[in-house]
Amino acid sequence: MNAHPPAVGRGPAPAGRAPTLADVLALPVLAAGQPQVVTGLAQLERPVRWVHITELTDPASFLKGGELVLTTGMPLPEDAAGVRRYVEELTEVGAAALVIELVRRYHRPPDALVQACRARRLPLITLARDVNFLEVTQVVHALILGSQAEAMRRTQRIHEAFTALTLRGAGPQDVLRAAAEMSGRTVVLENLVHQALICEPSGSTVEEALGDWERRSRTAGPGDRTEVAGPEGWLTAPVSYQGERWGRLVMLPADGPVFGPEHVTVLERTAMALTVARLIHSTPWEHAAHRNALRELAEQRHHSPEDVHARCAALGLPTDAGVFVAVLVDPGPGVEGAEAEARLHRELRSAGVPALVGELSPGRLGVLLALRQGRPWRPVAERLSRAALALAPGAVVGVGSDVADLADTARSFREAARVMEATPPGQPLPADRSFHELPDVDLRRLLYALREDTRIQDYTERRLGRIVEHDDRHGTDLLTTLGHYLDAAGNKTAAARRGGLSRETVYQRLRTVERLLDTDLESGAHRTELHVALTALRVLRAGPGGHPG
Repeated sequence: MNAHPPAVGRGPAPAGRAPTLADVLALPVLAAGQPQVVTGLAQLERPVRWVHITELTDPASFLKGGELVLTTGMPLPEDAAGVRRYVEELTEVGAAALVIELVRRYHRPPDALVQACRARRLPLITLARDVNFLEVTQVVHALILGSQAEAMRRTQRIHEAFTALTLRGAGPQDVLRAAAEMSGRTVVLENLVHQALICEPSGSTVEEALGDWERRSRTAGPGDRTEVAGPEGWLTAPVSYQGERWGRLVMLPADGPVFGPEHVTVLERTAMALTVARLIHSTPWEHAAHRNALRELAEQRHHSPEDVHARCAALGLPTDAGVFVAVLVDPGPGVEGAEAEARLHRELRSAGVPALVGELSPGRLGVLLALRQGRPWRPVAERLSRAALALAPGAVVGVGSDVADLADTARSFREAARVMEATPPGQPLPADRSFHELPDVDLRRLLYALREDTRIQDYTERRLGRIVEHDDRHGTDLLTTLGHYLDAAGNKTAAARRGGLSRETVYQRLRTVERLLDTDLESGAHRTELHVALTALRVLRAGPGGHPG
């Protein structure tokens, strides 16, 4: 008979979903009959939508699908052909399972019935002991009606949650996060060219969700309506407004029950909320997706290298490119960040350079260039810089070093950020290019970057404070003379010439400096310390945003 015991010790069905065959078999009222699953063990997660007691030879005419059919076996045909027809009719109408009591007519299930149920994949369950079918009906129907009421309450809560999101103007990231939390499934928003713009994973990693995304998405059909489609069984829904499609939502399947009405409700309400968000927020979804990906890369907020590769590949960035380079652009005052962002997007597209472009922070744009092996990145950076300068002549562009792996781009972003911190407004451009690099950061620019560090301020005051106070009190100009002397690398004759002073005057002033600072200016180490302090003082006196020197 190849019988198997059903699951035991199983709790009640989760609130809000129809009970399954396994849930029903675990109920005490049926468990008392010692149920055995003869066929269809793999179908125990089928939902049970009603219970039907029958002693008719053609019960299918009274069924609508999803019923648990209970019988004593009395009406079963004697011949094998009649049994097959009986099972076929139950299968065609969509019965959940056939339960036969082995007490009155049969003490073991007929072979013809077992074979027919196995052939049509209809679960066949036998009861070894007498069971009150009416009591089974009452208990299961109460369970079904309770789950339906809970499903209605949960649907109402879904509607209320998305209404609240819409009223507070939530962005697409917040909307998808709520959808993933409510459904317990991974939810993805893609554009019309099958690029995954936002992914909110649930129970899976970004790598698992987005791996080989474009190919998988194209096999899932056009997505013109809400449906389960494709070889992976994705639940999809279009995002559109007044007949114009903007993208598609995808809810990925997970282990356990298939998609139910609640999942459809969540996905359709997500699509509605995204439509409102797109009308409210002017930033295109693609730009927002680039921003989020760039911030994850620059701040190393991704969970693993595999996740960041999957996320960027799903956005259309070639993650197997030979070279990645980070570029930072500060357009300067009077230039809208969105305008600069769009301009750089267009420039890179026209150059045929794959890249992510987005605002990393207010007033600062980030660009990640992805170039094939052997293609030099400097001409691309130069073209990008000139485009930024054409839009905003006061723009500052900093470039990090190239890296070979996408997961290492945070280093390139850090280097570009150090360049930007050390590059004051108005800093002259290098003679051979229109952007700044890490080798450009000399002592003066390094101290400019550190100008707000109290340790630099304290160092400067301890080294030069007495001279500054002496000049203020007596109207002298020792600091200027010291500067000429240090800039001339300790050459007193050159210092006198620079200051338009006699050599004797320079000698006298330098002796006063030595006395005030208790130092020996003939010492190279002491001169270096004073030169660093004087350079820092010049930077500090330039003020915030000022040009040091």
